[in-house]
Amino acid sequence: MTVVPTTGGQGPDASVREVTASGAPDTRAHLRAVRALLAEAGVPSPDVDARALVAHALGLASLPVPLPDALTPEQVSRLARAVDRRVSREPLQHIVGHVGFRYLTLQVRAGVFVPRPETETVAQVAVDEAAARAAAGHEPVVVDLCCGAGGIASSVATEVPAAQVVAVDLSPEAVALTTVNASAAGARDLRVELGDVRDAVLPELEGRVDVVVSNPPYIPPDAVPVDPEVRDHDPDLALYGGGSDGLDVPRAVVARAAALLAPGGLLVMEHAEVQARAVRDLVAATGAFTGVRTGTDLTGRDRMVVARRAAGPAAPVGDPGLDSPT
Repeated sequence: MTVVPTTGGQGPDASVREVTASGAPDTRAHLRAVRALLAEAGVPSPDVDARALVAHALGLASLPVPLPDALTPEQVSRLARAVDRRVSREPLQHIVGHVGFRYLTLQVRAGVFVPRPETETVAQVAVDEAAARAAAGHEPVVVDLCCGAGGIASSVATEVPAAQVVAVDLSPEAVALTTVNASAAGARDLRVELGDVRDAVLPELEGRVDVVVSNPPYIPPDAVPVDPEVRDHDPDLALYGGGSDGLDVPRAVVARAAALLAPGGLLVMEHAEVQARAVRDLVAATGAFTGVRTGTDLTGRDRMVVARRAAGPAAPVGDPGLDSPT
C-alpha cells in the first residue's frame, strides 16, 4: 500500500488513495508520494510537511533515523487522512497537534493562534531581560499580554526559573491552552488570567513589572491574509488588531505596559514589518518610554518595538494620526 496523488478534480476525499502495489512500498516511497501531493496542492513547504505527516502517521514527533522499512496498513490509513487535511490547507500544526517553539513543544488547538517562528525572537528579548535581572539577584516579574498558546510566557518561565510570570488573554480557549502548555513545560507556577488588555488588567501589579511582552493582533481590516492556513483557521480575535490601521489592540498593550512597568522596565511587542514607524511613534507619543527602537527577526525584518519605561506618568494613548503605517 502506498499513498499517491490523484488527478481529475475528484475533491478532497479523493485527493489521497491507498493503492495495492506489488510488494509493500517502503517508507521513502510514501514520503516521496506525500511530498508530490502537497507540492501539487500549493503547500508552501511540501518537504517539511511531508516528513511531519509521515512522522505523525508513525505516532512520532519527528521522523526516526533510519526510517522504518514500511508502514503498517493502519499507519497508511492515518497518513492518508492527514494528507487529505493538509491538501485542503488545514494547518500542519492542527493536524499533528503540536508545534516547536524555542526549547518547547507546545500543544496546538483549533481556535487558538498557532505560534510562529518569528515570535521566538520577541521571546528572546524578554528572556534576556529577565535573565539579566535574575543574574543581578532580582526576581523579575514578567507579564505576557495576549498570550495565545502560551509560548512566550512558558519560555520565560522555563528559561528564567527565578521569574514570576503572568499571562493574560481575552480568549478562554487561549487561557486554557496556555495553562496546559505551561504545565507540560514544567512551569506550574505560571499564572494565567482571562482578561481584556483594553481594560485595567492586573491592577495589583501596576508599577511593579520588569518586562511586558506581547504578540497582539495587529492586522488591519483590509489586509486579509493570503494563506488559507491563516485566513481560514487562525481566530479573527488573534489576527485583527482593530481600527483602520490594525493598531487599536497594540495601543492598548502600550497603555497597559506604561501602567504595569516599573521605571526602567522593558516593553517588547511584536508588529507587522510595515508598522515599524507607526508603532515607534505611538510608543513615543505616550511620553512614558525612552530608548524606543525597532527590533528585527532572524531574517532581518522589522518585527518588534522595544522600549524602556521612563520615570513619571504616561500620557493617554490615543490615535496620533497614524492610520496609514509605513
